[in-house]
Amino acid sequence: MKYLAALAFAIVLTPSLFAQQQTLVISPDSSEVKMTLKTNHDIVNGAFHVKAGSIHFDRAASKISGSVVVAADSGKTGNDSRDKKMNKDILQVQKYTTVSFAAKSYSGTLAASGDSTLQVSGTFTLLDTPHEMTIPMQVHIEGGRATVKAQFTIPYVAWGLKNPSFLMWKADNDVAMDLNLTGQLSD
Repeated sequence: MKYLAALAFAIVLTPSLFAQQQTLVISPDSSEVKMTLKTNHDIVNGAFHVKAGSIHFDRAASKISGSVVVAADSGKTGNDSRDKKMNKDILQVQKYTTVSFAAKSYSGTLAASGDSTLQVSGTFTLLDTPHEMTIPMQVHIEGGRATVKAQFTIPYVAWGLKNPSFLMWKADNDVAMDLNLTGQLSD
């Protein structure tokens, strides 16, 4: 009887043991990218809409691929004239409609459930120009759902974007990003 119980337990666990390859399909409605830009007068907070995303990973080989795409013109900071200038002069949304991050590799251990901390390397594309970067990410997997959180800095001026400073109002050359993704896992 003990052997039968052990066999039944092993059969129940087998699918999760073999689920080394999975895909996380991002839910745009429950995901967002927040930004924080420091200036000499205030702190500008804003948010962008995640347009789409799908990340495929293989735990056994520590491989990852896929991308997260953000609608460039979706940025809102609570100030219409500032948003208009950001869209037209800085992000040039009439020409570059999306911003994306394409994952290429990761280091760390991606747990089948619970919390994991990873270093995800890939290509961040802004104004159609690729920039290689590594982003620390916290991943939480529970059942068929996953959440991904990341905080990182984009040196937007060094990457060729305009600094929005004018007259006495001076903005930093870097913008802090806060990524919050949720989605469904599939085998």
